[in-house]
Amino acid sequence: MGTGTMDRTIVRLGAADADLATATLTAAFMGDPAMTWLFPDDDVRARRLPPLMRWTFEDHLRHGMALGTPGAEAVTLWRPPGAVHEHAPLTPAAMMRFLAMLGTAVMRAERLDRTIEQHLPKGEQQFYLRMAAVRPDWQGQGLGGLTIRAGLAEVDAAGLPSVLETATESNVGLYRTLGFEVIDTWHVAGDGPRFWTMTRPTQTTAA
Repeated sequence: MGTGTMDRTIVRLGAADADLATATLTAAFMGDPAMTWLFPDDDVRARRLPPLMRWTFEDHLRHGMALGTPGAEAVTLWRPPGAVHEHAPLTPAAMMRFLAMLGTAVMRAERLDRTIEQHLPKGEQQFYLRMAAVRPDWQGQGLGGLTIRAGLAEVDAAGLPSVLETATESNVGLYRTLGFEVIDTWHVAGDGPRFWTMTRPTQTTAA
Protein backbone atom coordinates (compact mmCIF):
# COMPACT_ATOMS: atom_id res chain seq x y z
CA MET A 1 0.00 0.00 0.00
CA GLY A 2 1.23 3.48 -0.81
CA THR A 3 2.70 5.36 2.10
CA GLY A 4 3.53 8.97 2.72
CA THR A 5 1.67 11.97 1.41
CA MET A 6 0.07 12.28 -1.99
CA ASP A 7 -1.73 15.13 -3.71
CA ARG A 8 -5.35 13.96 -3.84
CA THR A 9 -6.45 16.83 -6.06
CA ILE A 10 -8.14 15.59 -9.22
CA VAL A 11 -6.90 17.23 -12.40
CA ARG A 12 -7.18 16.77 -16.14
CA LEU A 13 -4.33 14.62 -17.34
CA GLY A 14 -2.50 15.37 -20.57
CA ALA A 15 0.21 14.11 -22.88
CA ALA A 16 2.92 14.80 -20.30
CA ASP A 17 1.22 12.27 -18.00
CA ALA A 18 1.19 9.44 -20.54
CA ASP A 19 4.00 7.40 -18.99
CA LEU A 20 2.61 7.47 -15.45
CA ALA A 21 -0.98 6.95 -16.60
CA THR A 22 0.05 4.01 -18.78
CA ALA A 23 1.85 2.40 -15.84
CA THR A 24 -1.21 2.78 -13.60
CA LEU A 25 -3.65 1.46 -16.21
CA THR A 26 -1.38 -1.48 -17.00
CA ALA A 27 -0.87 -2.48 -13.37
CA ALA A 28 -4.55 -2.07 -12.48
CA PHE A 29 -5.81 -4.10 -15.46
CA MET A 30 -3.16 -6.83 -15.47
CA GLY A 31 -5.54 -9.21 -13.68
CA ASP A 32 -8.77 -7.88 -15.17
CA PRO A 33 -11.00 -10.69 -16.50
CA ALA A 34 -11.32 -9.05 -19.93
CA MET A 35 -7.57 -8.59 -20.26
CA THR A 36 -6.78 -12.13 -19.11
CA TRP A 37 -9.27 -13.41 -21.69
CA LEU A 38 -7.69 -11.23 -24.35
CA PHE A 39 -4.14 -12.29 -23.41
CA PRO A 40 -4.35 -15.63 -21.52
CA ASP A 41 -0.59 -16.05 -21.31
CA ASP A 42 0.92 -14.00 -18.46
CA ASP A 43 4.11 -13.17 -20.34
CA VAL A 44 2.24 -12.11 -23.46
CA ARG A 45 -0.12 -9.96 -21.40
CA ALA A 46 2.79 -8.28 -19.61
CA ARG A 47 4.30 -7.43 -23.00
CA ARG A 48 1.13 -6.47 -24.89
CA LEU A 49 -0.82 -4.55 -22.26
CA PRO A 50 1.45 -1.46 -21.86
CA PRO A 51 1.26 -0.37 -25.53
CA LEU A 52 -2.48 -1.09 -25.58
CA MET A 53 -3.06 1.03 -22.48
CA ARG A 54 -0.90 3.83 -23.82
CA TRP A 55 -2.90 3.86 -27.04
CA THR A 56 -6.14 3.88 -25.01
CA PHE A 57 -4.95 6.80 -22.88
CA GLU A 58 -3.80 8.81 -25.89
CA ASP A 59 -7.07 8.02 -27.70
CA HIS A 60 -8.97 9.58 -24.79
CA LEU A 61 -6.82 12.67 -24.96
CA ARG A 62 -7.98 13.05 -28.56
CA HIS A 63 -11.64 12.11 -28.17
CA GLY A 64 -12.48 12.34 -24.49
CA MET A 65 -11.05 13.38 -21.16
CA ALA A 66 -8.66 11.82 -18.68
CA LEU A 67 -8.98 12.72 -15.01
CA GLY A 68 -6.69 11.65 -12.22
CA THR A 69 -4.37 12.60 -9.43
CA PRO A 70 -1.36 14.76 -10.36
CA GLY A 71 0.91 11.72 -10.09
CA ALA A 72 -1.57 9.50 -12.00
CA GLU A 73 -1.91 7.15 -9.04
CA ALA A 74 -5.59 7.12 -10.06
CA VAL A 75 -6.81 7.52 -13.63
CA THR A 76 -10.27 7.66 -15.20
CA LEU A 77 -10.96 7.78 -18.93
CA TRP A 78 -14.23 9.36 -20.06
CA ARG A 79 -15.96 9.70 -23.41
CA PRO A 80 -18.17 12.83 -23.49
CA PRO A 81 -21.36 13.28 -25.52
CA GLY A 82 -20.58 13.07 -29.21
CA ALA A 83 -17.75 10.57 -28.73
CA VAL A 84 -19.45 7.75 -26.80
CA HIS A 85 -19.82 5.46 -29.82
CA GLU A 86 -16.87 6.79 -31.79
CA HIS A 87 -14.29 4.32 -33.09
CA ALA A 88 -10.97 4.88 -34.75
CA PRO A 89 -11.32 4.22 -38.50
CA LEU A 90 -9.75 0.94 -39.54
CA THR A 91 -7.39 2.34 -42.13
CA PRO A 92 -4.51 0.15 -43.33
CA ALA A 93 -2.15 2.13 -41.10
CA ALA A 94 -4.48 1.65 -38.10
CA MET A 95 -4.73 -2.09 -38.78
CA MET A 96 -0.95 -2.38 -38.85
CA ARG A 97 -0.73 -0.56 -35.52
CA PHE A 98 -3.36 -2.78 -33.92
CA LEU A 99 -1.61 -5.89 -35.21
CA ALA A 100 1.67 -4.65 -33.77
CA MET A 101 0.01 -3.98 -30.38
CA LEU A 102 -2.21 -7.03 -30.15
CA GLY A 103 -0.53 -9.74 -32.19
CA THR A 104 -2.66 -12.88 -32.45
CA ALA A 105 -5.21 -11.36 -30.04
CA VAL A 106 -6.36 -8.82 -32.63
CA MET A 107 -9.52 -10.77 -33.54
CA ARG A 108 -10.42 -11.30 -29.90
CA ALA A 109 -9.95 -7.59 -29.30
CA GLU A 110 -12.24 -6.78 -32.23
CA ARG A 111 -14.89 -9.13 -30.85
CA LEU A 112 -14.57 -7.64 -27.37
CA ASP A 113 -14.88 -4.10 -28.72
CA ARG A 114 -17.85 -4.98 -30.91
CA THR A 115 -19.69 -6.73 -28.06
CA ILE A 116 -19.12 -3.82 -25.67
CA GLU A 117 -20.52 -1.48 -28.32
CA GLN A 118 -23.62 -3.66 -28.72
CA HIS A 119 -24.40 -3.31 -25.01
CA LEU A 120 -23.85 0.41 -24.69
CA PRO A 121 -27.09 2.40 -24.50
CA LYS A 122 -27.84 4.10 -27.80
CA GLY A 123 -27.46 7.81 -28.32
CA GLU A 124 -24.81 10.39 -27.57
CA GLN A 125 -26.46 12.43 -24.83
CA GLN A 126 -24.54 10.68 -22.06
CA PHE A 127 -21.05 10.33 -20.65
CA TYR A 128 -19.19 7.01 -20.84
CA LEU A 129 -16.74 6.01 -18.13
CA ARG A 130 -14.52 3.78 -20.25
CA MET A 131 -11.88 2.92 -17.64
CA ALA A 132 -11.12 3.60 -14.00
CA ALA A 133 -7.83 2.51 -12.47
CA VAL A 134 -5.89 2.95 -9.26
CA ARG A 135 -2.26 1.92 -8.98
CA PRO A 136 -2.26 -1.29 -6.91
CA ASP A 137 -0.08 0.11 -4.11
CA TRP A 138 -2.60 2.94 -3.58
CA GLN A 139 -5.79 0.86 -3.72
CA GLY A 140 -8.12 0.78 -0.74
CA GLN A 141 -7.68 4.47 0.09
CA GLY A 142 -10.71 5.89 -1.68
CA LEU A 143 -8.87 7.19 -4.72
CA GLY A 144 -11.10 5.38 -7.20
CA GLY A 145 -14.30 6.86 -5.81
CA LEU A 146 -12.70 10.28 -5.47
CA THR A 147 -11.59 10.34 -9.08
CA ILE A 148 -14.89 9.01 -10.44
CA ARG A 149 -16.84 11.59 -8.43
CA ALA A 150 -14.79 14.35 -10.05
CA GLY A 151 -15.94 13.11 -13.44
CA LEU A 152 -19.52 12.75 -12.24
CA ALA A 153 -19.46 16.38 -11.13
CA GLU A 154 -18.89 17.31 -14.77
CA VAL A 155 -21.61 14.90 -15.84
CA ASP A 156 -24.06 16.46 -13.40
CA ALA A 157 -23.12 19.99 -14.45
CA ALA A 158 -24.09 18.98 -17.99
CA GLY A 159 -27.38 17.50 -16.76
CA LEU A 160 -26.80 14.14 -18.42
CA PRO A 161 -26.74 10.43 -17.51
CA SER A 162 -23.63 8.26 -17.58
CA VAL A 163 -22.81 4.67 -18.45
CA LEU A 164 -20.03 2.17 -17.81
CA GLU A 165 -19.31 -1.53 -18.00
CA THR A 166 -17.14 -3.65 -15.77
CA ALA A 167 -15.90 -7.22 -15.96
CA THR A 168 -15.02 -7.25 -12.25
CA GLU A 169 -17.98 -8.21 -10.09
CA SER A 170 -16.45 -6.68 -6.95
CA ASN A 171 -16.61 -3.26 -8.65
CA VAL A 172 -20.39 -3.40 -9.00
CA GLY A 173 -20.94 -2.48 -5.34
CA LEU A 174 -18.63 0.53 -5.59
CA TYR A 175 -20.42 1.83 -8.65
CA ARG A 176 -23.78 1.36 -6.92
CA THR A 177 -22.61 3.65 -4.11
CA LEU A 178 -21.93 6.27 -6.80
CA GLY A 179 -25.47 6.06 -8.15
CA PHE A 180 -25.06 3.48 -10.94
CA GLU A 181 -27.44 0.55 -11.40
CA VAL A 182 -27.03 -2.64 -13.43
CA ILE A 183 -29.12 -2.67 -16.61
CA ASP A 184 -27.57 -5.70 -18.31
CA THR A 185 -25.22 -8.62 -17.76
CA TRP A 186 -23.63 -10.43 -20.68
CA HIS A 187 -20.71 -12.55 -21.81
CA VAL A 188 -18.23 -12.07 -24.63
CA ALA A 189 -18.29 -14.86 -27.22
CA GLY A 190 -20.33 -17.19 -25.02
CA ASP A 191 -17.39 -18.49 -23.01
CA GLY A 192 -15.67 -15.12 -22.55
CA PRO A 193 -15.71 -12.81 -19.53
CA ARG A 194 -18.93 -11.68 -17.93
CA PHE A 195 -19.70 -7.96 -17.98
CA TRP A 196 -22.09 -5.72 -16.09
CA THR A 197 -23.42 -2.67 -17.93
CA MET A 198 -24.45 0.06 -15.49
CA THR A 199 -26.08 3.45 -15.91
CA ARG A 200 -26.49 6.45 -13.66
CA PRO A 201 -29.53 8.59 -14.44
CA THR A 202 -29.47 12.34 -14.72
CA GLN A 203 -29.17 13.80 -11.27
CA THR A 204 -31.63 16.48 -10.23
CA THR A 205 -31.18 18.90 -7.39
CA ALA A 206 -33.87 20.55 -5.39
CA ALA A 207 -34.47 24.21 -6.17
